[in-house]
Amino acid sequence: MSDMDFSFEQSPWEATLETLCRGDSLPAVRFLALLESEDEETVEDAFRDLEALGVTLDIRDLPADSGDGDTGLRLRTEMQLVQQNKLPEGLDANDPLRMYLEELSSVLACGDPQVLAMECAEGKEDAQAMLVNISLHRVVELAKEMVGKGVLLLDLIQEGSLGLWQSVLNYESGDFEAHSDWWIRQSLAKAVTMQARSGGVGQKMRRAAEDYRSVDERLLMELGRNPTLEEIAEGLHITPEEAASVAKTMESARIVAQAKAPREESEDPEEENQAVEDTAYFQSRQRIQEMLSDLDETDAKLLTLRFGLEGGLPLSPEDTGKKLGLTPDEVVAREAAALAKLRQA
Repeated sequence: MSDMDFSFEQSPWEATLETLCRGDSLPAVRFLALLESEDEETVEDAFRDLEALGVTLDIRDLPADSGDGDTGLRLRTEMQLVQQNKLPEGLDANDPLRMYLEELSSVLACGDPQVLAMECAEGKEDAQAMLVNISLHRVVELAKEMVGKGVLLLDLIQEGSLGLWQSVLNYESGDFEAHSDWWIRQSLAKAVTMQARSGGVGQKMRRAAEDYRSVDERLLMELGRNPTLEEIAEGLHITPEEAASVAKTMESARIVAQAKAPREESEDPEEENQAVEDTAYFQSRQRIQEMLSDLDETDAKLLTLRFGLEGGLPLSPEDTGKKLGLTPDEVVAREAAALAKLRQA
């Protein structure tokens, strides 16, 4: 009986996971883009992967989402009340959120969280309830930071409370408050990310990446150099911050491609066509990189940093200057001179 060799190609998520280490942060938009086509069970497994690795899910790049209809109105109201520090008195007397917050304010919370956490780690069950009661106020504080992201505050508090309970159960040693904050924030981020997924953020980011690439390619041919982030943003009619978010997602896709094991030559005509398109797309960049050899080392490095020629994001004159020991004005002047020399080449 002959041996059979079974090999399975890594998914984009699996390849990305191998690049992450404890303490890293993963943007939620990138998480959604990588898992866009996966089912709910796979997405849940991915969240557990992040928890096991201790990788933080960063939701700062997720678009604000206040929704429509009654839910949208409620989300906007909650955000306004939080900003004005008018909770719970700004809500109706029989409002569920107000009732919960008033009940929480009447809960006796006494004791040292660190001491109680150590007692929990030693198996003292009575300490668990006391520790949770003390920490619920912190759940509310952290939940308030995430209003306006598409999830109602009471739902956020519920999810954050689950994260708190997880932190109590798996605490072993160290600073309990930092430990519980991480678990609470992670649970809150998961709720917001799942809401964004249901709103099609992953699909929107994929389309945005396609538009970004199209504008990038057009400007590259028109300008004869890599366009800056600001120029791409103007071409897309979005802010530079939004363009940077899209660029981060595209960078993730590049890392995934590099992380995958070498593949055998494909017989699929569509894949071959895509390879041809990719080759054409990068030919102009290759030409520019070859031309850099005509410049001195500092100017070549300056242009590489300014226009992201090594795959990173384009840097501002200020950030470029910090890396090269130059002032922003010197960066601008040397950039102009170097580009002029390249045009004459």
